[in-house]
Amino acid sequence: MFIIGGRAHSIEEIHEVGKLGYPFAEISLYAPEDVERDLDELLRLKTIYGIAYLAHYPNEDNTFDAKILEERFVPRMKRLFDLSGALGITKGTFHFWMDERYVSHETASRKIELASEMAASARNAGIVLCIENLSERYYHFAPMFDKVPDLRMTLDMGHAQLLSRENTSFSFIENCFSRIAHVHVHDNRGGKSPKDDIHLPLGDGIVEYRRILTLLTEKGYESTMTMEVKPADMAKTKNAILSSLR
Repeated sequence: MFIIGGRAHSIEEIHEVGKLGYPFAEISLYAPEDVERDLDELLRLKTIYGIAYLAHYPNEDNTFDAKILEERFVPRMKRLFDLSGALGITKGTFHFWMDERYVSHETASRKIELASEMAASARNAGIVLCIENLSERYYHFAPMFDKVPDLRMTLDMGHAQLLSRENTSFSFIENCFSRIAHVHVHDNRGGKSPKDDIHLPLGDGIVEYRRILTLLTEKGYESTMTMEVKPADMAKTKNAILSSLR
């Protein structure tokens, strides 16, 4: 059975997800100084609602410049891992664009080294670190998975609909299932740019979510699943997930 929670981009949305009774909220941990400022309130809300937190870490500073990633992004991520430990977080998602149609092979190779460094730091903080698919195909992640044994994957079925004729969730599940430790669910109408990543409730777009969820079930997936939709759309999305399992 999937463990279904909600995405919370702000303190206000943590309240909303908590009031809806979900077992966890996937919260935005972007800037260490902001997390430090809000730490006491985040801990208070965790106690009030009896929920767990998962982390959603920041976007890359410059996806095409490995030097900037090394000097700025990786140190920030390490600080966020430490803060995640204070919040009892054991799983976190990050973006590290590996699509070699757009990212040079040299940069992608350096990113593998940096991902290995981050995964080790996350492990030391008790965190399972998951790379999230953007426009990548499964074979763009394969070299990183080969060289970073601790790294896991967040399968985002909405992102998998973009820049592709067929939703790439199917090929990720078939080829990388052992790495999938978390899932993001939301819908869209396809497209070729970030503006098409519109995070609709399931059933309001063209994502074949029933087939994807069925395949995950057949493969034996029994871990966390975040509804990356507005809190007002979570009930509809959860019903769509549950109806797919019947």
